[in-house]
Amino acid sequence: MNNETLKDIFEKQRENRQINKQEEIEDILQVIGFVVGNEEFAVPILNVIEIVKPIEFTRVPGTPNYVLGVFNLRGNVFPLINLRLKFGIPAIKQDKDTRYLVVRHNDHIAGFVIDKLTEAIRIKHSDIDPIPETLAEQENLMYGVGKREDRLVTILKIETLLKKDF
Repeated sequence: MNNETLKDIFEKQRENRQINKQEEIEDILQVIGFVVGNEEFAVPILNVIEIVKPIEFTRVPGTPNYVLGVFNLRGNVFPLINLRLKFGIPAIKQDKDTRYLVVRHNDHIAGFVIDKLTEAIRIKHSDIDPIPETLAEQENLMYGVGKREDRLVTILKIETLLKKDF
């Protein structure tokens, strides 16, 4: 074999590795995991603007109980939604683990009160199951269920969470 042929072989291997890496990257959904009640949920990381410690908010009359009000984040006012109440779980007092998860979908931005932040998670699309048919009414809120080694993570649809239903 001459040097020219070896160069061609190495170049093709390099190209194949790059194609395989790109396919691997595209097959992964990156999400931010968090706990509400006893369950772990996640939202796509690209929709997360910021995660902040609880700050003051102002109650807005005439909204459902899960809409705590509005809060001011760097000069912008956003609605604040308690996910415990939205999911029908009794409210608890905010503690050192409580966070506001500020998310965006298109032009809609809101803060969600979560009990605890867990971690950034990378889940292969092949490890995400669709919502079981028995949960059809919740299907519009859930994207799917991600399977981890030792647990399940419910992946939520941001566009549905941000939909104004009041």
